Amino acid sequence: MLRDEVAKAFKIIQEGGIILYPTDTIWGIGCDATNTEAIKKIFHLKQRDEAKSMIILLDTENKLESYVSDVNPLAYDLIEYAENPLTLIMPGAKNISQALIAADGSIAIRVSKNEFCQQLIQRMRKPLVSTSANISGKPSPQYFAQIDQEIIDGVDYVVDIDQHSMEIKNPSTIMKLAPDGRFEFIRR
Repeated sequence: MLRDEVAKAFKIIQEGGIILYPTDTIWGIGCDATNTEAIKKIFHLKQRDEAKSMIILLDTENKLESYVSDVNPLAYDLIEYAENPLTLIMPGAKNISQALIAADGSIAIRVSKNEFCQQLIQRMRKPLVSTSANISGKPSPQYFAQIDQEIIDGVDYVVDIDQHSMEIKNPSTIMKLAPDGRFEFIRR
C-alpha cells in the first residue's frame, strides 16, 4: 500500500500537480520544490500571500548542503537531538524555485521522519514542498477529518494513508539559524 501511494503521488508531482499528504506533523499540501508553477497552485489554493514562505522537506540531513549555501554544523546537531519535528530557517537557499525563497534569501527545511515522505522524496530526488493543509488564516488541521473540503477538492491527489487516524498532531518547532550559529525560536 505504501509503495503504491508513493508511486501515485510521484506521478502527480512529476506531472506538475499538487498533493495532500500525511507528514510527521500535520497534513500537508505539497509539490516539487523546483516547480514554480506547481508552487503557485499551492499559494492560490491556500489563498496565501506569495511573500510568505513555505517549507521544504528532505529525507535526510545529508542533503542540506544541496539546498543551503553554507550549512552551519550546528544544524546537524539540532536535527539529530530535536525531540519534536524541527524546521530550520537558514540563509543561502539554492537549487529550488525562487517562489520558495524568502526575501532575505532563506529557506525553511525539515528532515521528515515520516516513511511516506521519505520514500516520496527519495523517488523524486528533489525536496518536497510542505505547507499546512488549510486556507491561510484558518487553523491548521490536526488530523485529516479537520481538513476543509475546499482543500481536498483543490489538490490533484489525496494520499490514501492515515486518513482515518484521529491522532492529534501539531506543526513543527521552527528555529531560525544564522551562519554564525546564533538561533532564535520562531514557533515552539
